[in-house]
Amino acid sequence: MRGILLDIEGTTTPITFVYDVLFPYARRNAAAYVRKHDVSDLRREYEEDERAGHKPALWSDDPLPYIHWLMDQDRKSTALKRIQGEIWLDGYRGGELHGEVFGDVPQALEHWHNDGVDIRIFSSGSILAQRLLFSTTAAGNLTKFLNGYFDTTTGPKADPESYRKISSTFGISSSQIVFISDVTRELDAARTAGMQTLLCIRPGNHSQPPHNHDVITSLADVPRKS
Repeated sequence: MRGILLDIEGTTTPITFVYDVLFPYARRNAAAYVRKHDVSDLRREYEEDERAGHKPALWSDDPLPYIHWLMDQDRKSTALKRIQGEIWLDGYRGGELHGEVFGDVPQALEHWHNDGVDIRIFSSGSILAQRLLFSTTAAGNLTKFLNGYFDTTTGPKADPESYRKISSTFGISSSQIVFISDVTRELDAARTAGMQTLLCIRPGNHSQPPHNHDVITSLADVPRKS
């Protein structure tokens, strides 16, 4: 193991933080955001949804119904993730938001970093949102341990090609990278791309279908580099 690729939600960070804190904050502040910012990329996604027959919420002069529709669908929309990240930026800057990680995460990151392991993040949340979360935790700024961030602009998390792209940025063999996530379909994709995998089971995580991935309940369970 020379590289570690980490999911966020349900792996480094409680699902409740995402669904009970971050998502409601973005929803409350979306109307103010769209009054001040260009959302042409969101409009293009809306038009693609219409052409695909997905029947999104109607967009006349107001993009807010479509934004809420995407949120309700938990859609991994690149445009939505950008909007959410920029809304959260204001929340973090204003002190209303602070990143949350499980108690075992800071020490694990520090140990791996000291062992020379290359640690990177792959999340459906935007790279901006990832940096904000890890830089504002109660344990301090954890970004000093992280060497890279990947989001939906790299590709879907259930697509092996996404992991091939990420693997190429490490500069090491994919077989030397361990991907840790709480979702088995993501782990399946990473394994197809040649990575090692670990399923992270945390309080509040969604149950997963039968699988053959090794299981951990803490990042402290990951074997140290020998």
